[in-house]
Amino acid sequence: MKVSRTTSNNTLNFKWLFFKILFILKVFVLCFIGVSVYFTVVFSFIPPQRTPLMLKRQIEQKKEKHKIQFRHRWIPIEEISPYLIQAVVATEDNHFTKHYGIDFGAIRKARNFNKRSTYRKRGASTITQQTAKNIFLWPARTYLRKGFEVYFTLLIETFWSKKRIMEVYLNMIEMGPGIYGSEATSQYYFHKPASRLTRSEAAMIAICLPNPLRRNPAKPTSYMYLRQQNVLSLMRKIGPVEFR
Repeated sequence: MKVSRTTSNNTLNFKWLFFKILFILKVFVLCFIGVSVYFTVVFSFIPPQRTPLMLKRQIEQKKEKHKIQFRHRWIPIEEISPYLIQAVVATEDNHFTKHYGIDFGAIRKARNFNKRSTYRKRGASTITQQTAKNIFLWPARTYLRKGFEVYFTLLIETFWSKKRIMEVYLNMIEMGPGIYGSEATSQYYFHKPASRLTRSEAAMIAICLPNPLRRNPAKPTSYMYLRQQNVLSLMRKIGPVEFR
């Protein structure tokens, strides 16, 4: 039985289209890797100016016809109170200086806890993961974004030091309505530079990070005071954070 010329041409066209799509995908992947590595290296010594979350918040404020609020000032990590560094490690990532961006032990503990708990859920994102999400990715809860988060987490751990990761984290993270970074937070809530934050103030700021739009470190609730004592206890156990 002879194959018609039309069928043969259709097969050739399909193969040509398949390889063309495959080539485009390869080019796209290579370009994405190149651009992502480039910006990761650049941000290892140049401060990021804006994050996707900052832009999202400003768009939300504009849509709701609110006054655009934006408070942010980059400062080197040497001008951030060591108490604040200690507090965020105590609350967000106990093994920050020991893991390579992903804490598998914390993931297992969170998974087991969430299986038992009906109302309260525990996360296991490290400070590196939060930094990757904040600097490079859009705010969303999807498996696709989680995959990109892991990719950028590994990039950051490869090209940045732990000290640099903490510096970017504490300068760019959302800490209140239109407030980003430790210096703006300290000036707004406590009327002092971030370098002069006390142990108690640092602990109070740290416990607001999971929900910075609803928790005010300058006007703590009874629950926040209770959490503050727990964080202070953890800080004493952890001791000063030393970067390798």
